[in-house]
Amino acid sequence: MKQIAIVSGKGGTGKTSVSSAFASLSTNKIIVDCDVDAADLFLTMQPTVLETFEYEGGKKALINPEICTNCGICEDLCRFDAIHLVDGQTTVSEFSCDGCRLCVIACPVQAIQMLENLDSRWYISETRFGPMVHAKLGIGEDNSGKLVTQIRDRARKMAKEKDLDLVLIDGPPGIGCPVISTLTGIDIALMVTEPTLSGLHDLNRLIKLAKGFKLKSFVLINKFDLNIAMSSQIEAHCESENIEVLAKIPFNRDFVDAMVNQQTVLEYSPNSELSNQFREIWKRIALEFK
Repeated sequence: MKQIAIVSGKGGTGKTSVSSAFASLSTNKIIVDCDVDAADLFLTMQPTVLETFEYEGGKKALINPEICTNCGICEDLCRFDAIHLVDGQTTVSEFSCDGCRLCVIACPVQAIQMLENLDSRWYISETRFGPMVHAKLGIGEDNSGKLVTQIRDRARKMAKEKDLDLVLIDGPPGIGCPVISTLTGIDIALMVTEPTLSGLHDLNRLIKLAKGFKLKSFVLINKFDLNIAMSSQIEAHCESENIEVLAKIPFNRDFVDAMVNQQTVLEYSPNSELSNQFREIWKRIALEFK
């Protein structure tokens, strides 16, 4: 069983469109959407949810108004500005609370307790391209790295049970905790970038992160023809890092139109030059699995 993650140093590079294309090209695999903070792979995969699970992402403070004396100690100590006196009662903002428990420890009358936060969900679904594991982090919730690890663990378990050859991961943007959880233990990282200064800067950060995991990495430059000079800079940087630029994809409206129609680009325009280019890209990646 091999694992490939499609990642990007920044958002908006076309990473999920690339992942969708690979989902339609690959066989005998399970799909994982690790962008749990802002999941959108479901737009093209149109998953049918089979099982839903609660995710315990952390704990939030809750004040019992019948015990609380409104002494203000917790409000003074809270470093996250989550506790305030509202309409004569000390309350906790669930969006600001970081779950540090300092207020629980400091409360002289034990009026505060920590409650499990169960606003997030993760799912096992079926798509026209095979099984899919995905999640949705609750609004303002944290511990997305832990959630990514949880859905990846389930995906690997399912792949072994179903004798699947590939775990295809649509990763989150950036280099934070969910990206680290996405890259851990994979075989190949495909980094999707764009010809902008921020695209090059964030790609460089992602390359450094991937090197820490000693991963086999490739780069795909999307919309390369919008700035040929910057695309050349990205190619030169990749060469200096000894990373192969797998392909340069020109700007193409089919990406947007396919997404609007909830299709992969290969379904929307199967005979286009863009679709043929993706077929060649996937053939090249598949060679790494042998």
